[in-house]
Amino acid sequence: MMTEQDKYELSITKKYKKSIWSRFIKGIKEYQLISENDKIAVCISGGKDSMLMAKCMQRLQKYSDVPFEVVFLVMDPGYNAINRQKIEENARLLNLPIQIFETNIFDVVADIDDSPCYLCARMRRGYLYQNAKALGCNKIALGHHFDDVIETILMGMLYGAQVQTMMPKLHSKNFEGMELIRPLYLVREADIIAWKNYHDLQFIQCACRFTENCTMCDNGGGGSKRQEIKTMLRELRKINKNIDMNIFRSVENINLETVISYHKGAESHHFLDDYEETT
Repeated sequence: MMTEQDKYELSITKKYKKSIWSRFIKGIKEYQLISENDKIAVCISGGKDSMLMAKCMQRLQKYSDVPFEVVFLVMDPGYNAINRQKIEENARLLNLPIQIFETNIFDVVADIDDSPCYLCARMRRGYLYQNAKALGCNKIALGHHFDDVIETILMGMLYGAQVQTMMPKLHSKNFEGMELIRPLYLVREADIIAWKNYHDLQFIQCACRFTENCTMCDNGGGGSKRQEIKTMLRELRKINKNIDMNIFRSVENINLETVISYHKGAESHHFLDDYEETT
């Protein structure tokens, strides 16, 4: 007999096969995110994205032709009791055997005035790498989705004066042999929300101690730059329904002959460097 826990997983490959599962699998294959004998720390923050990613990875690990291991890793940076309890309850509900480790990140950044969010993010990433490596993992998986990718592209252009994107995978610069992968890279946020709402699941959205007001919301962010971009994209979609994919493909289709300058690592290139040679 199918249990309630089975329904959460099976809906991903049945009702949401086209919108979630197929895009999840496409991202795994297209960007070669998983290799034979990988041991992957699936990092769960407690939000809808990381929880869905965990269920997708759990399902794939069961039936994949490529053997790999998964560890469901939860870092507690100093959550309040309600958030911590919600994460544990949802893990039980979704049948995710999580491993939790404690840190004092929120305490460390509490008195930081200059870019506390940046420092917090860097520390969280470092702790995840460190603990994943200690467990014998060679990769960590994060729950960033398609919307995160295109929002990052626009944020870089409009607020950072640069063309860049959130990559589907990255080698760690500080933890040798470790790699970061993003299995939901091609899955849209609207479809993640649809899966969540279909099962009437409640996840934490913003677990930061300093923004407790958005603990159980799905559209938080206040006046952040990312929230501004989300609002902008909603308006642009009314004009052009293909705007999301056009933004995404813009970083797949860069013509260096029409770029004034670019850099790769420490090397910088300017169109004037060989302009006279191209006449």
